[in-house]
Amino acid sequence: MNPSTAAPGSQASLREANRLRVVEALRDQGAMTQVEIAGFTGLSPATVSNLVKDLDAAGAVELEPSIRNGRRAVLVSLATGNTLLAGIAFGDRDVRVAIGTGPRDIIGRQRMPLPADHAADEGMERAVRLLLDLVEKAGKTMGDVRAVGVGIPAPVDRVSGQVGSESILPGWRGVAVGHEMAGRLQAPVDVDNTSNLAALGELRCGVLQGVQHGVYIKLSHGVGAGLILDGDIFRGAAGTAGEIGHLTIDENGPVCRCGNRGCLETYIGSRGLLESLAASHGPLSLRDVIHRALAGDAGCRRVLEDAGRHLGVAVAGVVNLVNPEVVVLGGQLSKVGSIITTPMRASLERCAIPSAAASLEVRMGELDTDADVIGALVSAGALLPANEGVLATAGITS
Repeated sequence: MNPSTAAPGSQASLREANRLRVVEALRDQGAMTQVEIAGFTGLSPATVSNLVKDLDAAGAVELEPSIRNGRRAVLVSLATGNTLLAGIAFGDRDVRVAIGTGPRDIIGRQRMPLPADHAADEGMERAVRLLLDLVEKAGKTMGDVRAVGVGIPAPVDRVSGQVGSESILPGWRGVAVGHEMAGRLQAPVDVDNTSNLAALGELRCGVLQGVQHGVYIKLSHGVGAGLILDGDIFRGAAGTAGEIGHLTIDENGPVCRCGNRGCLETYIGSRGLLESLAASHGPLSLRDVIHRALAGDAGCRRVLEDAGRHLGVAVAGVVNLVNPEVVVLGGQLSKVGSIITTPMRASLERCAIPSAAASLEVRMGELDTDADVIGALVSAGALLPANEGVLATAGITS
């Protein structure tokens, strides 16, 4: 037993636990005002004020004057020194990288396009190049990057660390992404599905804050979901939960890249949408479809409305099974707003259990297409040892 540890149930142990809550909140959320810390932790403003004074005296936090909602405020952040986190999110056609001291304190970000069906080596090489460039521009070194979160747009087997499907993201088949990236970056790496990371980003820093049971649906070139149960990401037994894009909508429908027929993705993924418009509109990109639909193009609007109806059927199945409080739509296609959400709601109300549909709120993502990168930074922060840096400096045990 450590003789310096406060006795359980004592006033000292309660104060130590509350200090740890404040530190963990700052590590998860980044810089916050004392009012925001109180709201996030549930501690009283007076308690937070005293704890911040203690942490400041211990050199564990930094205080910086700021303006919030037009009023003067003091931002409280962890005294991170040279510690940086990195987030990497691979898409079907690009890779995005960000560095920061936390998910709300991003100091640099970059994006680089990737060819469709790219190989893992090519994708990882470009990601490493972007990260090295960001670190150099920030006047840091790779030794300052203490942890990295990586997202890939495919189910991730949390046991093997490999893509959990041989037909989805075939260029990454058999690659232990976490091991490979850790070797390239010389830092601990956590790998997850980008939809899970986007859900995590919205849960910690966006529209899902405070939600206990929710679903985040990422609508882009493909379709994926992140499930939130009891206030945390639910990944299932092997880490592959949330593959809403491969729910069967029509067992006699078109063949999907996963090998099944009639998956949701064949109807609302970019390939299906663009094929539906090819005869009338010629070759288009997903970005073109979104812009034209918002500008009033009848054909593009019709295809996206049909996608919304199919999405509503799939979401109704998830709602019947999980009974979430909130469903959040994110990704590129969410930008069309009511063009998709209105028919989605109609299908949802028709197909879901009435009481489950009545208690459900549909929201749009708050973090836009950065949700997965921000979630990757959150997951990177979780890799840091609990006693690293600030906790040790503050004399807090865990």
